[in-house]
Amino acid sequence: MPDLPSAVLFACTLNSIRSPMAEGILKFLHGGRIYIDSVGVRDREIDGFCITVMDEIGIDMSQHNGKTFDDLEDSYFDLVIPLSPEAQHKAVEMTRVMACEVEFWNTFDPTYVEGSREVRLAAYRQVRDGLETRIKQRFGAPPPPVV
Repeated sequence: MPDLPSAVLFACTLNSIRSPMAEGILKFLHGGRIYIDSVGVRDREIDGFCITVMDEIGIDMSQHNGKTFDDLEDSYFDLVIPLSPEAQHKAVEMTRVMACEVEFWNTFDPTYVEGSREVRLAAYRQVRDGLETRIKQRFGAPPPPVV
């Protein structure tokens, strides 16, 4: 398993889909060993399709409260992962005076997909599954439970 950072921040444009998904997945996998948070350049309520597709994999996002970089109570992170170009610019600006690594994971915004409910949900699932794969590659799978 790769060395885990002690604190990770995911960032996207609105903190309503991509960054909350990434936060939820990493917390599910390693939440007991890493401090994890997410923000947006601007905030918005959690997206309903995000709640639905995350619930499909056993992660409840219904209580997620969107926040911005300005709302952060603690700005100490070992790693900031922006998921959109706009968040990348804000992350670079925030970390100029910090000893912090920034990894840009440009991630598709599923709100651009139009069509039926199923077509749109498929786009959200694709983003969710892509983030889960990337998170497992970057941070490793969780350790087996102690029996």
